[in-house]
Amino acid sequence: MLEIPIKTAYEIEIMARAGKILAKILDELKKEVKIGVATEELEKKARELTKKYNVKPAFLGYEGYPAALCISVNDVIVHGLPSRYQIKDGDIVSLDFGIKYQGYCSDMAVTVPVGNVTEEARRLIRITKKALKRAIKKTRPGNTIGDIGNTIQRYVEKRGFFVIKDLCGHGIGKELHQEPQILNYGKRKTGPELVPGMVFCIEPMVSMGTEKIKRAPDGFGYATADGSLSAHFEHMVLVTKNGRKVLTEL
Repeated sequence: MLEIPIKTAYEIEIMARAGKILAKILDELKKEVKIGVATEELEKKARELTKKYNVKPAFLGYEGYPAALCISVNDVIVHGLPSRYQIKDGDIVSLDFGIKYQGYCSDMAVTVPVGNVTEEARRLIRITKKALKRAIKKTRPGNTIGDIGNTIQRYVEKRGFFVIKDLCGHGIGKELHQEPQILNYGKRKTGPELVPGMVFCIEPMVSMGTEKIKRAPDGFGYATADGSLSAHFEHMVLVTKNGRKVLTEL
């Protein structure tokens, strides 16, 4: 039987504060994503912001990851390593960031279009964001983990894009990754039932050309196997008595 942690009112209060702080940090980071900026500059800024808000980066050192911020450009889906790469006109840049606050983690991601992005790339971003929104609406007591994944998959595939099946969302709390896994595909009414007090990260990862992935050249990131563009959005969501609450919203 899967052990899914149910958070206490005290834990939820701390995680809600952690989510708000993270939302503010990511909002500031988003504004720094500009043509000519090296991704390592965004890493530097992320570390400065953790000091400003008196929190710790959750990804730094996690399973050997050497940075605080994941920056994934174009075909890189997630876990891209900051580098000297300078952002170009037309790039799409995914920022994935997590923090630790009073012993609890929060985690969030967003994809930012830069300059003259193609209409199809903008559509990819829009569909990924909407898939997350729809999945969040399915988050309520009595529904299942499978309902969330099914909603994402049907919405994305109906629009001609691909969900990444080898990567998924996750429970979160004192550890960055807890049970359950939140897949971006699935069957309705399957998997664990949603119960008030569950907190997890829903994160659709969507590609233009394939569901297959490969390791990115930096050794940490995952990229689309065919080099097609990908987008990624993530929110940390609490299941409440009457529905859900997004903890990583401003």
